[in-house]
Amino acid sequence: MPVYNKLVRDRIPEIIEANGKKFTTRILSDEEYITELKNKSFEELEEYRDAETREEALEELADLMEIVHAFAKSHGTTLEEVEEIRREKAEKSGAFEEKIFLIEVED
Repeated sequence: MPVYNKLVRDRIPEIIEANGKKFTTRILSDEEYITELKNKSFEELEEYRDAETREEALEELADLMEIVHAFAKSHGTTLEEVEEIRREKAEKSGAFEEKIFLIEVED
């Protein structure tokens, strides 16, 4: 029996059960949930990095967005508030649109 020990989407147990398989789950504490969301974000980011097609990349970006939604909710905020902070930072420091790669800064 494969052991996963990772955060999964809410309907995964239902899907496993519909396939006639048995499984074990538990509900995480709030602290564990944040830790596992962070772990899941790295997993999904690696999958995005490794995507070879546009379709794969978009699937992984959607997974990352789902995690951002969960992070926002877990911190008692909304995506709108996060977006406002993002806009303010972009105004102050810029975004990443110009593809600038900093090599060094002289002391």
